[in-house]
Amino acid sequence: MYAFPSSKWSAVNAIVIVAALLMWPLAASAQLKVMISGGFSGPYEQLLPEFERTTGIKVATSSGSSQGTGPQTIGAQLARGVPVDVVILSREGLTELIAAHRIVAGTDVDLARTPLGVAVRAGAAKPDVSTVEAFKRIVLSSKAVAVPSSTSGIFLAQDVFPRLGIADRVNVKATPRGTGAAAMVAAGEADIAVMPVSEIVHAPGVELAGVIAEEIQLNQIFATAVVEGSKEVDAAKRLIAFLASERASGTIRSSGMEPLGKR
Repeated sequence: MYAFPSSKWSAVNAIVIVAALLMWPLAASAQLKVMISGGFSGPYEQLLPEFERTTGIKVATSSGSSQGTGPQTIGAQLARGVPVDVVILSREGLTELIAAHRIVAGTDVDLARTPLGVAVRAGAAKPDVSTVEAFKRIVLSSKAVAVPSSTSGIFLAQDVFPRLGIADRVNVKATPRGTGAAAMVAAGEADIAVMPVSEIVHAPGVELAGVIAEEIQLNQIFATAVVEGSKEVDAAKRLIAFLASERASGTIRSSGMEPLGKR
C-alpha cells in the first residue's frame, strides 16, 4: 500500500479539517420557518430558545388558524405560496393539509392533547361548567360567548350547540384565534370564552373556570409535520423530534396539555 510522505499527509489532513470547518457553519446556520396555531403556542414559545441554543438552528415563527375559511388559515397561507418548513396545528387541520398534498409523507407527529375549557375575566366568579346542564346554563345566561373560528369553534358551532338545542339562542362571537377570544373576555366584550385549555392558561386577563363535560368535550390533538417543498427537511425533523421528546414533556404538561410524542 502506498504511504503518504509526512508533508503530503499533513496537507491532506489540513484539507479535510478546512472542509469540515467550512461545512459546519452551513449546518449550524439553518433557518427554519415555522407556522403555528394557538393551541400549542404556550409550550412552543418556552421550548424554542433551548432548541435554538443547543442546535444552532434559528427559527422564524409565524401564525395561522388550524382550520376555517379566512385568508390567515395555515392552509390558505400555504396555498398562496407562503414559505414554511414546519407546521404545528390541530390534527384536524393537519389531516386537511395531508389530503391537499402539502405535507411530506410520514413526517407527521402528534405532540399533545388538551381539552376545551371555559375562560372568565380575571377576578370574576368562576361558574360550574363541569356538567352538560351547567355548561348549557352558563352559555345561555352569557350576553356573549367568544370562541375561536378554528377547530374548537367549528366543533362548538356545528356539533355541541346544535346537539344541546341552543344554536339559535347563543350569541357567539367568533375570532380567528383563541387569543382573540380570550382578549374579548379580558376586555369585557364577552362573558366567557370556550377554547382549548392550553390557550386559556397563558392568556392575559382571563382565568380558567373549568373543563367542560366529557359528553360534549373535544380533546384536541395538536400535531406537527414537515411542509412539502421545504429546503430544510433535516433541520425540520430535528425540531419535530425535540418537541416530541421526553425533554419537552414537562413544559407541555405545565401548559395544560398531555404530551403524546408519537405519530
